[in-house]
Amino acid sequence: MAAGPQGSTRTHSVTLIAGDGIGPEVTEAVVRILEAAVEGTGAKFAWEPFLVGANAFEKHGEYIPQAVYDSIERNRVALKGPVTTPVAGGFSSINVHLRKKFELFANFRPIKNLPGMDMRYPGVDLIIVRENTEGEYVGLEHEVVPGVVESLKIVTEKASTRIAKFAFEYARKFKRHKIHAIHKANIMKMSDGLFLRCAREVAKGFPEITYGEHIVDNTCMQLVMNPYQYDTLLTENLYGDIISDLCAAFVGGLGLVPGANLGTECAIFEAVHGSAPDIAGKDIANPTALLQSAILMLRYLGEASTADRVHAALEKVYIEKKTLTRDVGGDSGTKAFTSGILAAL
Repeated sequence: MAAGPQGSTRTHSVTLIAGDGIGPEVTEAVVRILEAAVEGTGAKFAWEPFLVGANAFEKHGEYIPQAVYDSIERNRVALKGPVTTPVAGGFSSINVHLRKKFELFANFRPIKNLPGMDMRYPGVDLIIVRENTEGEYVGLEHEVVPGVVESLKIVTEKASTRIAKFAFEYARKFKRHKIHAIHKANIMKMSDGLFLRCAREVAKGFPEITYGEHIVDNTCMQLVMNPYQYDTLLTENLYGDIISDLCAAFVGGLGLVPGANLGTECAIFEAVHGSAPDIAGKDIANPTALLQSAILMLRYLGEASTADRVHAALEKVYIEKKTLTRDVGGDSGTKAFTSGILAAL
């Protein structure tokens, strides 16, 4: 990951997309925590807030205003809350648009237990590296004739090789010892076969890392039976989307896990959970997922010591259990949880 500017004063300009539903609440909480965390470190944030999705369309007549694209292009980093995506109709995914626009080819999701959480599988430590720009998930669809819809799955050597290199280089840098490429090449012999051939070729350059391949449906079963057999999962787009949600259940659900969309020139860090409009504005949303994503953003910006402090504060709050939100067994609200993190800092 890229490092940010160093020196006595470091200003990080960040595009801020609060999203909708619970997005504005959890985003406000995370911004408060980040502002407190960098105080006295020589770093500061310059936030550029924007609307996207239905809220943006209502105000600007566009689901992603041009100003959003311009801001991300200028800042090279964004922090994004959850945005509602209509099901089986309406506008297409904001996430997919942004990933394609800025060639954010790597979706990076670490899955790791927080302390104090009594889970069926303690000590889970998985990395999911998902190709982010092609495959079924990008939504290349059209109606051939009434009642017949065609969905295109595009897999290229360039994208498959690029994501495999990202996974192996990350594993080497951070001492991960095993990578499994996840596929369905027994059925999709050409597309998934190409993905595997690229992964195998890249693996040859990393002899210290054990390389394996598992069929995606078997992987889901194996994960539920024994997640400890895996370390890093290298996946195509749709498989990664499904498997990362499955793995989130090992550590408490989507409300706790971070997500990053990474390219060669910019990155968007986001909460991977939904916008939960049914609990919006009720001061009960859990900001943990977006906060964990913001910790990844701090590391990307070169603020590793601040990232460590925020992570330590988060772990302290979970260990003490005094200000946890209801979804993780507490009885506190969003604001009280945020105050707990600030006090731990």
